[in-house]
Amino acid sequence: MTLFSIMIFKKLKTTGVVPTDDFNGDDLLNTCHTSSCDIYVFGFQEVVPLRATNVLGSESGKISAKWNCLIREALNKKGKENNGKLFPQEFNCIISKQMVGILISVWVRNDLQSFIKNPNVSCVGCGIMGCLGNKGAVSVRFQLHQTSLCFVCSHLASGGREGDEKNRNSNVGEIFSRATFPKGPSLQLPTKILDHDHVIFLGDLNYRISLPESTTRLLVEKGEWNALLEKTRMELMDGQVFEGWQEGIINFAPTYKYYQNSSEYYGRSDVKKGEKKRSPAW
Repeated sequence: MTLFSIMIFKKLKTTGVVPTDDFNGDDLLNTCHTSSCDIYVFGFQEVVPLRATNVLGSESGKISAKWNCLIREALNKKGKENNGKLFPQEFNCIISKQMVGILISVWVRNDLQSFIKNPNVSCVGCGIMGCLGNKGAVSVRFQLHQTSLCFVCSHLASGGREGDEKNRNSNVGEIFSRATFPKGPSLQLPTKILDHDHVIFLGDLNYRISLPESTTRLLVEKGEWNALLEKTRMELMDGQVFEGWQEGIINFAPTYKYYQNSSEYYGRSDVKKGEKKRSPAW
């Protein structure tokens, strides 16, 4: 049996903000306070503003290169402790892909890289006209020893009205249906997302909490996460799009939506002119 540990960084939504030269990657990645892992997977949404020029135009690799540079610096500051001494540990990027604002980047420990085979990417756009990349997913897969792993970094349809979750469910169905990978040299590799040994779906799924906004904010203030989670519109029930999936442990406050560089939710105080009033959600 082969054992390995994976650290997933979900839903790093940057709202089109480019990191500055003095940006401290440790603050965002928080890698210095976690146990050492073998594989790190980073999923970003809105690494560029979702305006027409970015959705319709050709992609530039400058933004993804900037983020990958920061990730490299943050990860390789870490070390592996042995007998009280800290030894340097190098991580390399085995695959990175951007589709409009969606970016996924996979990093593995240097001594593990020789056991990684057949890295591939599949992009599915579900946005404007049902095909553009402002919404959708970038999926990556690879083999580690004899185990196939697939990571789906998504940005699903937005909207907090009753019934908008159907658009998100439709996005997920399209991603599972349309994403395709090559069979590999042996013609035995899985070609569809759900056929892999392990599949992890991450990103900005945009599912909301089915409660009045005032009730949601009150429960957030009280820290009653379980009460909120019971009303989250994730489709994990029988017959729904995520039936049979296991959600990661949620023991933290809703991450949507804060004013930039603050711990204050949108709409908690007076809403500024031109801003939408947004209810907290995960």
